[in-house]
Amino acid sequence: MTLVKYNPFTPAKPFNVDSFFDDFFGRSVSDLLGTEITTSTPSVNILENDDAYTIEVAAPGLTKTDFNVELVNDQLVISTEKKENKEDENSKYKRREFSYSSFKRSFHISDEINKDTIDAKYTDGILTITLNKREEAKPKAPTTIKIK
Repeated sequence: MTLVKYNPFTPAKPFNVDSFFDDFFGRSVSDLLGTEITTSTPSVNILENDDAYTIEVAAPGLTKTDFNVELVNDQLVISTEKKENKEDENSKYKRREFSYSSFKRSFHISDEINKDTIDAKYTDGILTITLNKREEAKPKAPTTIKIK
């Protein structure tokens, strides 16, 4: 079987407005620009144990100073913004490359979290945020009731 790319603008066919809009709006931005553009939001794992919640954000290639972690009302907001400017100057040409990446994630923090003890660390491309539970929210050990 031979695959042939469909082109609605061949001279043998009349111009069709409907197929033009379907073809134009059905394409991705990278198809229209002829380049590969990728955007992504880092993957997040949320773990829970008896004492705390742990949020792990996979963000390789960043440093801990690239992150901004804030507690705004009852929202934990994790954001980063990284700008990079590379210049290559030669006697015949000058080339500049700009790179910009950012993301922002927010999580609702419930009343069972002790907001004064939130801890964050960045190791090996993983931002780990520990949200300790308040003592009242931790599960209690079962109490044995003596039968009389």
